[in-house]
Amino acid sequence: MSSLVLEYMAHKWPLWSNMGCLTTNRAALSLPTMNKGELIDEIASSTELPKNVIDNVVSATIDTVMETVSEGEKVTLIGFGSFEPRDRKARDGRNPKTGEVIKIPATTVPAFSAGKAFKERVKEA
Repeated sequence: MSSLVLEYMAHKWPLWSNMGCLTTNRAALSLPTMNKGELIDEIASSTELPKNVIDNVVSATIDTVMETVSEGEKVTLIGFGSFEPRDRKARDGRNPKTGEVIKIPATTVPAFSAGKAFKERVKEA
């Protein structure tokens, strides 16, 4: 199946993708991605600041967000979004090979919720 068909099906039937019936992996769909180095290059070209300074700021920002969320606090960047810890309840799962019921323990995971301005910009693209 072509990546465009999978992308369309995942959009139309998100339950299928949640069940693992469809792949929406960026690499599998060949969607463009930007890594940290490319982000730093982009910021450097728009601000004319040295890349090493931008690298330090981006790294410090990421470290601060990760540390704050890992301490159980929420980080909100108005217009961009919020990072927060979310608790997942313990639940029963199934081993897909054997069908055996397994216990999945409760855990805390990081979560991101896009802000209104971010959602609108992506919607317009």
